[in-house]
Amino acid sequence: MSHNWSDVFIGVEGRTIPDPVDVEQQKRGGWLAQLRDGLAKSRKALQQQFASVMFDRFDDDLWEKIEEALIYADVGIDTTVSIVEKLEAEADSGAIKDSTGLVTRLREVTAEHFCQDDRRIDVAHTPAVILMVGVNGTGKTTTIGKIAWHLKQLGKEPLLVAGDTFRAAAVEQLSEWGSRVGCEVVKHERGGDPAAVVYDGIAAAEARKADVVIIDTAGRLHTQVNLMKELEKVARVIKKRIPEAPHEVLLTIDATTGQNGLIQARMFKEAVDITGVVLTKMDGTAKGGIALAVSHELDVPIKLIGTGEKLESLQPFDPAEFALELFGESLGRS
Repeated sequence: MSHNWSDVFIGVEGRTIPDPVDVEQQKRGGWLAQLRDGLAKSRKALQQQFASVMFDRFDDDLWEKIEEALIYADVGIDTTVSIVEKLEAEADSGAIKDSTGLVTRLREVTAEHFCQDDRRIDVAHTPAVILMVGVNGTGKTTTIGKIAWHLKQLGKEPLLVAGDTFRAAAVEQLSEWGSRVGCEVVKHERGGDPAAVVYDGIAAAEARKADVVIIDTAGRLHTQVNLMKELEKVARVIKKRIPEAPHEVLLTIDATTGQNGLIQARMFKEAVDITGVVLTKMDGTAKGGIALAVSHELDVPIKLIGTGEKLESLQPFDPAEFALELFGESLGRS
């Protein structure tokens, strides 16, 4: 897991501006401690599922119980079958020889099933445009504020655009983050045309030489076709102003919604070209496997993971560290 936020972004490499959060994280036990705490519920639930599994018997009962445990953890049926088939083949070939090897490979194969595309966030443009999408309550606006804060610490000048014109609270929340971070927020009156706000926001960013434009959008329910069409319109408006933009389309998913999060992700991917997922509220679920289901089945990288409300609780995502902390040091009675 990266300790340096300059490694999280494409376009800020080599910057030596210190990240104050690192100091606070060290006081709290570091990045891995934050991740370990955030995955505590999921890890405990998985270990309970595996408690009766005899890992030293490579038989049908073992593979079925591993499947059951992974499905219970919201890994998803397709991804679970793929993982178990891989493990079973390696056991049959003799590549996995004992219970220790099986548990090790379970973690490794799980990590391998995450989309392996670049997990960094592309801000190597002037301005770089990040479009944030997701349903209400997924932590979208808060995530925008946290990303802006980290960019500011790294010497980038972000500009926020209040594209959610349907909820007054959304504009107010984004404005509060703008004040806290120290960056401008472009906004219109409530009920205005989101595409018009976005157009003005990008124009303002170009005029003011802002480095990064982060656009908030309405928390569209994935069942509301008209609102998804509105999102497509916003994306078209961005491209009219900057043909290669948006450079990132980040989808926030609330981990506690489980398989509903996967359904949401599919719908949003149909509307816009999602480049990455921010999985929030991971500390609030006992079924953390949803991260794997979303990444593997949609072939989209998890770029950030939220494990709490504090600034340092938004972390860059690392599949290997995630798998290690999800399963823990040992499983079953191996």
